[in-house]
Amino acid sequence: MFTGLSAFPLTPLDDDRFDERAYARLVTRLVEAGVDSIGALGSTGSYAYLDRRERGRVARAAVRSAGDTPVIVGIGALRTSQVRALAQDAQEAGAAGVLLAPMSYQALTDDEVFGLYEDVTADLSVPLVVYDNPGTTHFTFSTELYARIAGLPNVAAIKIPPVPLDPDAAREHVAAIHRAVPEHVRIGVSGDGAAVTGLNAGGRVWFSTVGGTVPGIVTPLARAALDGDPAVAVAGSKRLRPLWDLFAAHGSLRVTAAIAEHLGLVAPHCLPRPVQGLAAAQRQRVARLVEELHLA
Repeated sequence: MFTGLSAFPLTPLDDDRFDERAYARLVTRLVEAGVDSIGALGSTGSYAYLDRRERGRVARAAVRSAGDTPVIVGIGALRTSQVRALAQDAQEAGAAGVLLAPMSYQALTDDEVFGLYEDVTADLSVPLVVYDNPGTTHFTFSTELYARIAGLPNVAAIKIPPVPLDPDAAREHVAAIHRAVPEHVRIGVSGDGAAVTGLNAGGRVWFSTVGGTVPGIVTPLARAALDGDPAVAVAGSKRLRPLWDLFAAHGSLRVTAAIAEHLGLVAPHCLPRPVQGLAAAQRQRVARLVEELHLA
């Protein structure tokens, strides 16, 4: 489960309601593309905007549509009691693993974040992915905190932020994390534009935003990097540079939603308000890229 491509689909809304039919189609596309796992209710899945009932529906729909493909369900919330309840819901839905980011309103200390993971893993029966996403949580993990949390039961992987684009710096960064955590804990990379660099530097799984909508463009890159053909992976990622530049300018969630809407996979304006997606001119740029890069 914690190797290869882990694809994170959108959680599409239609008239501010979970569009389960469109979501099932997205998940089915991922299964047919042969992704290694599916990340439901990650940041791409807008988990922070959904209540517990909605998140339960999404988790069950993901597992039901995924068949034999393992589903990792996001369980982040502001209170520890809420996280534990969401973890239980995810396990009851049949999740193969859970993904936890330390959400907060008040800034958290290292000890508070460790305590969150300690409390949640105490009664967990599936593997947990530590989700380090400072862009949304505004919390930055240290290597020392990785090491503390990785020693807890059921911690199986760490989803790290984008690595440096310089290959030598990326290798040094990933190697330092590997040295700090137990051997069984997998290091996964995020940030699609830097993901190939991260895999070539020693990461074992690519947690992908765009892979949750158009998996065919990134699955071969992950395979190449992990199967020992880094040059092919690098060349493929360079071909997608215009897409990565759009991600950097407007955010991967908004751009990926615009791709899905352009392809008719989800209803227009599928993101949860107040997030409004891209403006008209930006959507036209996305439409051109879909054709130029053969994203469909």
